[in-house]
Amino acid sequence: DMRSFRYTLMALMVLLVCSSFTMKGKKTEGVYLFGVAASFNDTVVYFTPIQHVDSVKLEKGFLPKRPQYAYQLKNQIEYSMNKSDFTCMIYFSDNKAKLEKEAAKVKGKYVKSKLHLEEIPAEAFTFRKPTDEE
Repeated sequence: DMRSFRYTLMALMVLLVCSSFTMKGKKTEGVYLFGVAASFNDTVVYFTPIQHVDSVKLEKGFLPKRPQYAYQLKNQIEYSMNKSDFTCMIYFSDNKAKLEKEAAKVKGKYVKSKLHLEEIPAEAFTFRKPTDEE
């Protein structure tokens, strides 16, 4: 009968439209990351906001060329901000919400240690994908 065919067809179309939106929203290209720079000789801990670096994919859960991202932040701290002896750590994920939770946890630990947090604005420093020469 024609009526049940129409209902089945409408249900199938609704299912198709809804699933295409959820598939679009879940898949993001690139990776999210933020950096933290701390020193035993300073009470200020610098951190970057979470940034999206497109065209980078995690390889088996690891960030390719991770040390280069840390060097980018270290260069910013040393040369642009004239601070030395800072250790830089990079946190990353392909899931922004997970990384936001991690960032809150990391910042919370520094605040509990009575250290002063200072954000390096995205206008002053942005991570970039390392080249093959780096």
